[in-house]
Parts: sequence; structure tokens; C-alpha cells
Amino acid sequence: LSRKKLIGVRDPLGIRPLVLGRLGDAYILASETCALDIIGADLVRDVAPGELIVIDEDGLHSEFPFPKQPSRFCVFEYIYFARPDSLMAGTSVYEARKSIGAELARESHPEGGADVVVPVPDSGVPAAIGYAASAGVPFEYGIIRNHYVGRTFIEPTAQIRHLGVKLKHNPNRAMVEGKRIVLVDDSIVRGTTSRKIVEMMRQAGAAEIHMRISSPPTAHPCYYGIDTPEQGELMAARLDLEGMAKEIGVDSLAFISIDGLYRAMGQEG
Repeated sequence: LSRKKLIGVRDPLGIRPLVLGRLGDAYILASETCALDIIGADLVRDVAPGELIVIDEDGLHSEFPFPKQPSRFCVFEYIYFARPDSLMAGTSVYEARKSIGAELARESHPEGGADVVVPVPDSGVPAAIGYAASAGVPFEYGIIRNHYVGRTFIEPTAQIRHLGVKLKHNPNRAMVEGKRIVLVDDSIVRGTTSRKIVEMMRQAGAAEIHMRISSPPTAHPCYYGIDTPEQGELMAARLDLEGMAKEIGVDSLAFISIDGLYRAMGQEG
């Protein structure tokens, strides 16, 4: 941004989103469409991978200065990073998360059944809604989220992360006690938060806890705009599925498959 022009560029692989909006005579560039909604602007279109947009006193100019490459859009935008009220490439993030949850239920609903589907708020809510609808099991808020604390997985020390989990979540005992619960979350990174939440559900009286994750196992760090931990800190890099379930303390654990994720997104893997 300079005094006379606004320049926006999207990487040639299209890993991260970028959208073009308009408010009156003014053009707007933003990472997500919800930003346009907030200020009452209209969505014009997605900025294409590798596209360079210049907005100046003569209007909008577009060019493609990079060699064309295959699209590598980060699916974690749909799973976790983007706000659910945004559109990504014309697809509702909220609907995508519900679809992923429904596919997760088709792939891995506990054999013995369940009494209630509980999301880990807020990240697991849309997937849990889709899961509950697909499995025919009631959806309930078995965990109440405190919205006045930030994200726990990026806190610098384990002690602060542990305290953050307790400040961030509290069990809704009436919805949990004596019940077989399916606990739905979007990911397991270090496993610290998952372990504390499962412990909380046990203390609240859950009879069985079956954890279901709406992304494949996170076994490798990502350096494309999201600061995830080193590989040695990632639970899925250290342990197999059985080992993860044991360390987290659940009766069963399942992640959506890569193929299931593609199906949920309306693509074939």
C-alpha cells in the first residue's frame, strides 16, 4: 500500500486465499470474504493463484507475472484456519466443515453407538453438527467455551497452555454425565489440549469417550504461512493411532481419511 496505489498478489500455488471486493467506487483486497461482510462491501471474485492486482487512480489492473502452476490450496483453510462465515473459492467454509463431519461419521462411528455428539468449541462445532446429523445422534454442547482467552496451541510454554485449556473450556456436566460421547475436534497438534479436555470429560462423568478428528493426522510441520511446531512435538509424528488414543485417554480415536476429506470437498482423491 502506497499513497497512490494498492498492490495485491496471490502466490502462484494459491496456497492461501485472497479476494477482491468493492464498496462504492473503492476496491478492497482481503484474505477472507467475512472481512467484506463486516464493512458492507460486495465480493467481486477470488484473486487467482499467481495474479498480481494493482489498484490506482485509473482503476484496477491485473496481470500474471509468474509461470502457471497446479493449484495447491491449503485444505486446512476449510478445516480450521478460515472463519466459518467465509466463502473459499465459492464454497461456504461452514458447509464444508459440516460435510467433513458427516463423512467422518460415515467412516468411523463407534460400533457400540453413542448417546451424544459433543464438539470441542469453537473449532469442532460445524463438523460435529454434520457428524451428529449423519450418525443420527443428538448434538449437545458438552463443553462451554470461554471467549475471553486466545488460542492455546501457540502459547510459548506447556504450563501456560495447560492453564489456558482450563480457562478456555468448562464441562457442561448435565450433557455429559453417564453418557457415551463422541468428542469432535478439527485437529490434534501436540495433543496437550486434547488430553486435558478428555480428562475434563472423565471428571464430568462421561461413561465412554470416542474422539473423532475432522482432519487427517498432523504428522509434519507446515511452513507456508502457519507456524506449527517442530515434527518432534507433533503427536501424530511420534505415535501410531493406538498410542495416540492411549496417551490422550480415549476409548477410541479416529481421523478422517485423505480420501474421505476429498469426498467431503466434492473431489475424488
